[in-house]
Amino acid sequence: MQIRDIMSRDVQVLSPDASLVDAARCMRQYDIGSIPVAQDDHLIGMVTDRDIVVRCVAEGHAESATVREAMTQKIRYCYDDQEVGDIAHNMSEEKIRRLPVVDRSKRLVGIVSLGDIAKSDEHAAGEAMEEIAEAPPPDSGAAREVRAGL
Repeated sequence: MQIRDIMSRDVQVLSPDASLVDAARCMRQYDIGSIPVAQDDHLIGMVTDRDIVVRCVAEGHAESATVREAMTQKIRYCYDDQEVGDIAHNMSEEKIRRLPVVDRSKRLVGIVSLGDIAKSDEHAAGEAMEEIAEAPPPDSGAAREVRAGL
């Protein structure tokens, strides 16, 4: 089964020029903690509630900041034609719970979560969640290289 068969297609997307206040309101309205950032249908980043707090609120300029100032530009994503099991494995290795989904032209087409994977493959989702929930080893270091694509 491919990711396109289980992904959510109804994805909230923000422009990089949107205000952080608008981003926070969107997160509240849809009860979500992260939103893909796209420009001309191309994924250019992700913004999370944590990004907003750490990068802007803590610095004292959240009211005047834009999504571009808070978003993470180097993001992980998957392709819509990749196999569900492969993506579940990658999500567990990277310790992430949701991924933007792009087509081979790198246009944003959806988002996939562990919940979506669980509906199609409980075993793969369970293994991924177990890995994600584990604390990293003390000597692993907090920072990991971020790479686009899985």
